[in-house]
Amino acid sequence: MKMLINVPETVVTDALRGLAAAHPELTVDVENRVVVRRDAPVEGKVALVSGGGSGHEPLHSGFVGRGMLDAACPGEVFTSPVPDQMARAAAAVDSGAGVLFVIKNYTGDVLNFDMAAELAEDEGVQVAKVIVNDDVAVTDSLYTAGRRGTGGTLFVERLAGAAAEEGAPLDRVAALAQRVNDGCRSFGVALSACSTPSKGGPTFDLPPGELELGIGIHGEPGRERRAMMTSGEIADAAVDAVVTDLRPDGPVFLLVNGMGGTPLLELYGFNAEVRRALGERGVPVVRTLVGNYVTSLDMAGASVTLCRADDELLRLWDSPVRTPALRWGC
Repeated sequence: MKMLINVPETVVTDALRGLAAAHPELTVDVENRVVVRRDAPVEGKVALVSGGGSGHEPLHSGFVGRGMLDAACPGEVFTSPVPDQMARAAAAVDSGAGVLFVIKNYTGDVLNFDMAAELAEDEGVQVAKVIVNDDVAVTDSLYTAGRRGTGGTLFVERLAGAAAEEGAPLDRVAALAQRVNDGCRSFGVALSACSTPSKGGPTFDLPPGELELGIGIHGEPGRERRAMMTSGEIADAAVDAVVTDLRPDGPVFLLVNGMGGTPLLELYGFNAEVRRALGERGVPVVRTLVGNYVTSLDMAGASVTLCRADDELLRLWDSPVRTPALRWGC
């Protein structure tokens, strides 16, 4: 398997050096693996900190900036960052208004963020936490107890980040983040396995002509394998899974997310089928985001995330955001 890397041992470090070179609006501590918006701490503002294993880019480092995260902590590929990283990030961005940890529901992430919260609180930083668990495909996987955190993470980071940018206090930012998480559901499909730098090849076997429904972002097994389906058939399966669980009774935000190896030509075609499927089920969409946002290295495939929308959340979504991977209004 050919990869555009030097050696597997320096993949994350090399990527952070490149991120720093491309985005002077960020402060990138390559040695300690902490990415911070350069103007942090912002006086009087609640700070958002998130992180997770590398290999899901642009999640999370690509979402650091105005209107989203104040800091992100990348771990090794598919490996949680360590508590010291998170505590260091919290100290770097805390203005005295407190810090919200946004945590995807994977066992290592949850345990390490819990320890980091204790370390930060020992240093006088007030910490609140939200655990993102939006995936409807399976409960209890190789990496977690309960539902996995996937595409809904983007909505939590964006909408809670926007509220924090407006000056909302920590309790309100945390409550809004929980409300967004509770209103998010996701379902992913893999057309190929992903390849990690350390392995140099596929992490699981997916024979030609088959796909995996309900895949996780680390390549964890889904609900079932089937013979290859058309874009429309995949859209119906994903939308059925999400809508059946979420039961939306109003408008939604939609994320049609690539897993890293699917071109935009295919993703936009898939979006057309997802919108058709939602229309047939009477689900109105107020905003749509299409692209590779919560990825799994080079995996071919896609995920569908729906998030309940209301007037407040729509206003927050449309407010200015400026990060490496998501920006509008500024």
